[in-house]
Amino acid sequence: MKKFIWPIRVYYEDTDAGGVVYHANYLNFFERARTEMLRAMGYEQDELMVNDSIIFVVRSVQIDYLHSARFNEQIQVSTEVTIVKKASLIFEQLITRGDDVLCKGIIRIACLDAKSMRPKAIPENLLELLKNEH
Repeated sequence: MKKFIWPIRVYYEDTDAGGVVYHANYLNFFERARTEMLRAMGYEQDELMVNDSIIFVVRSVQIDYLHSARFNEQIQVSTEVTIVKKASLIFEQLITRGDDVLCKGIIRIACLDAKSMRPKAIPENLLELLKNEH
């Protein structure tokens, strides 16, 4: 699984009064795709919090908005891990409609201890899987 693809239908709640996806909702789409990628790899974020005392948090986001998505369109979010470090990850994500790229994002994720909120190493088994993803 090099690039994970997650289909999304644009709902009315995702749009503004003109039927165009509100800019902040692209972050939600990116988040859902990263969560589903982890799930497809066999990891649930709530279980990681309970069993390994880790959480993943967004450290930084860079987004380029290129074209608008609209109400009721079927779009896809691609997610690719591009950099894996001991306690952080960088994802490149694209939102597309057919061949059109609507939005590009580079998202830096930090792994934190769920209790202390301090950086914590990604569990070795998950780290190895993520390294194989890029």
